[in-house]
Amino acid sequence: MADTDTAAPIASIAIVGGGTAGWMAAAALARSLGPRPPAITLIESEALGTIGVGEATIPPIREMNRLLGLAEEEFVRATGATFKLGIAFENWRAVGHRYFHPFGRLGAAIGPLPFHLYWQALVAVRPDAAGTLTAYSLPAMAAAAGTFQQPSDDPRNTLSMMSHAYHFDAGLYARLLRHRAEADGVARLEGRIVSVVRHERDHPAGPMVRSVTLADGRSVAADLFIDCSGFAGLLIGADPGNAYQDWRHWLPCDSALAMPTERTADPLPYTRAIAEQAGWQWRIPLQHRVGNGHVFASDFVERDTAERVLRDSVAGTPLAEARLLRFTPGRRAQAWRGNVVAIGLAAGFLEPLESTSIHLVQSAVTRLLALFPDQGFAPADIAYFNRATAAEYERIRDFLILHYHATERRDSAFWDHVREQAIPDTLAERIDLYRSRGRFFPEPFDLFLEPSWIAVLHGQGITPAQPDPLALAAADRLAEVLPRMRAAIARAVATMPGHAAFLARHIAAPRPPDQR
Repeated sequence: MADTDTAAPIASIAIVGGGTAGWMAAAALARSLGPRPPAITLIESEALGTIGVGEATIPPIREMNRLLGLAEEEFVRATGATFKLGIAFENWRAVGHRYFHPFGRLGAAIGPLPFHLYWQALVAVRPDAAGTLTAYSLPAMAAAAGTFQQPSDDPRNTLSMMSHAYHFDAGLYARLLRHRAEADGVARLEGRIVSVVRHERDHPAGPMVRSVTLADGRSVAADLFIDCSGFAGLLIGADPGNAYQDWRHWLPCDSALAMPTERTADPLPYTRAIAEQAGWQWRIPLQHRVGNGHVFASDFVERDTAERVLRDSVAGTPLAEARLLRFTPGRRAQAWRGNVVAIGLAAGFLEPLESTSIHLVQSAVTRLLALFPDQGFAPADIAYFNRATAAEYERIRDFLILHYHATERRDSAFWDHVREQAIPDTLAERIDLYRSRGRFFPEPFDLFLEPSWIAVLHGQGITPAQPDPLALAAADRLAEVLPRMRAAIARAVATMPGHAAFLARHIAAPRPPDQR
């Protein structure tokens, strides 16, 4: 173990666990750490498998793919991907109600205020001229029409309002990442870890791992360890001073059933999130199949009942049995301790309602690169990593709680519980501010920015008591400008090809051999 005043560079990195988390970390580190990167070894056991239910993402995934040199066409072909313009929320506010959380921006710049404040002001005085909020989102209108077009880089072009992510096969993505990582020099080691050897003397930044021992007796030493071992948290979880913060009192869903089915129709360019009596279901369309799942609270519904709800609602023939995943929403108190950095499920878990799981892996990898250590492991850098990680998880947590808390449903004990439970002060303050005059201000480490919060606040039925006074003063001009804005968006949608036609024409992927 190096002393704290040494600045010897990291010479070796051991990544514990594969899957999307492990191979993304491996590929990004190998690509980003210079012409002579540290020796990187990834240890995984095929016998253990991976969780692998993450099949939907948010737009920043495109940044990671660019970092790794993955062209969009190559990525879509290799992973059976489709394009995602947002999420349709069905039955959340009330049974039968539907709203859309789109990617991209809302409207265009009109004045010094955010666009939604001008729209709310016009709704207050001229609702006939205001239209719906989603009419000012190009991705939302394209999703409703089942169309897709890649965005434009020209800010004068209406297509610059587009933003998109993907639905894809997480297993195929991990395979693609592995190929990239190994091509850049990462060594894969097959094996199951049975013990962790720590240094006798702790570092000011926390306990230090010397090596890990595999079941066949081999020992792997490294300067830096990255724990991608999933819920087990083989390295980070073995530290008794690093408790796991349980958030089930705010987010009571603790189980999920995942079941792929055959595709029965053209893939939609969005995810569906369908609220149920004690949780919700996802529908994620890929090129070669549909991903389905039921996230539920085990305190409110039995597993067999949850599986029956899932089976009775899917359209296609199941391709596999429903697979159960148990989880505890929350996070580690510290994602980085000593020379161990936890990434992915080892660091924490938030249910996939807003498709954040893969992004949290990406975010952690990006943050690690920005704070990449030497063997001194500066405590200030590690403290910042942990502070930023905690804040990001908490901001996402609040956003997820909003979907449950702001509901009019009174048809089950589950919805009564989530509607009436106390919420974090950080979320309550944001809701109160918005209820007053429709105002929203970003906080440091927000993943979801103003357009996303406004879409969900509005979609869940939270409305301002009064419009913003500055926006209200511009109402006469708004009555002329906003209809023209909606018309420009409608014209852009009319020129787009259908989503399935876009895939077929440009980047259609052959089906995997086992699903033809």
